[in-house]
Amino acid sequence: MKSQQSTQTMKPATAAKKLGVYLPATPASFQEGVVSRAEFAELQADPPEWLRELRDNGPHPRPVVAAKLGVSIAGLARGGVTEALTTEQIEALKQERPEWLEKERATQAEVRKETVRLKNLKKEKEAGGADRG
Repeated sequence: MKSQQSTQTMKPATAAKKLGVYLPATPASFQEGVVSRAEFAELQADPPEWLRELRDNGPHPRPVVAAKLGVSIAGLARGGVTEALTTEQIEALKQERPEWLEKERATQAEVRKETVRLKNLKKEKEAGGADRG
């Protein structure tokens, strides 16, 4: 019985994660209840003011902070950022360009380049195998 219910609702933490918002910053009514699939779809289709405000100004969860700064979540931790940040704080970091942020951005750029290189290599191998076969 419980598994059937869990397919139709989600915990607030799961809904917040999927919405890209920081759960402790959401309204108490959101944090204390469960979110049905229909409610979730409605939040995505027509976000209420509190959700628009959180998405625009934060505080943002670490995955969102990392993406906005162009670094990994581990890179945030190495830089000492362990808490949610507001958009204003993220913009300030971008302006300040601390050494850790520049280093982590460079690391992330290298990771992306390597990912593309490996993907292309795999495509070449697959194409090469097809040509020979």
